[in-house]
Amino acid sequence: MVTDARRAVKRRQITESDLEAVAALLSRGFRMRPARYWLRGLHRQAARAVPEGYPRFGYLLESEGRPVAVLLTIFSEAENAGRRVVRCNLSSWYSEPAFAGQAALLVSAVLRDKDVTYLNLSPAPHTQPIIERQGFHRFSRGQMLCLPWLSGGEPLRIHRIRGRMPAALDLPERALIEAHAAYGCLCLVGEAADGLHPFVLAPRRIKRLLPTMHLIYCRDPSDFVRFAGPLGRHLLRHGCPSVLVDVDDAVPGLVGCRVGHHQNKYYRGPNPPRLGEIPYTEGVIYGP
Repeated sequence: MVTDARRAVKRRQITESDLEAVAALLSRGFRMRPARYWLRGLHRQAARAVPEGYPRFGYLLESEGRPVAVLLTIFSEAENAGRRVVRCNLSSWYSEPAFAGQAALLVSAVLRDKDVTYLNLSPAPHTQPIIERQGFHRFSRGQMLCLPWLSGGEPLRIHRIRGRMPAALDLPERALIEAHAAYGCLCLVGEAADGLHPFVLAPRRIKRLLPTMHLIYCRDPSDFVRFAGPLGRHLLRHGCPSVLVDVDDAVPGLVGCRVGHHQNKYYRGPNPPRLGEIPYTEGVIYGP
């Protein structure tokens, strides 16, 4: 039976006609996530721009006309040192047990472009040695749960972006901010003495109960520290007292504590992200 199954397996890109079956497969593999959770993210993937020549959804293994393993990918473009670069968030992976030995075909299909920077943002601790042997490097070592309203900070006039950005607040990140606002993120533009500073935060819950925010994008981590006080007080007025910040070490100027010491984030490729720079990734497209 196994030999016959192996002979019948075919690897190919996921298409829109596969979405219902892919969502059902993933809901069996991740029992805390119903099929509607996956479909919401897949439909977001269907609607967003993807760099030309790259998969929109990812890859699957097909046997007897049905998907038996899947690897979701989220390709995006970013700017690094004035040039456009391609990144790929390797998102959720699942295989039916009978096909687990062949699921490496999915990874090999993706990790072949040396010009792409690949991100693995939520590896289980026991998989991290394997990821490192695949050539991935850590760029974040856990998170800091901070209370920014307890910090100081320079004066900042804060504008919340709920849809299209006003012309007066035009920024190079316009498309990023508008897209993430549509995904349900809290998108803020701070107006300071030296110009405009964007911040994108995604809603999260601590232990599925306490609301918090995860800093998804800012131009530099120092910007968040610099304006922590006014940003924190703005969030506090809207019922969110804390922010999760990806860190590599302690962050002077922020009040809080380290959490998730083993929740490392990894990259592989020529253009590693900065801390506080993970837009268009699984926590936004698919949700927490």
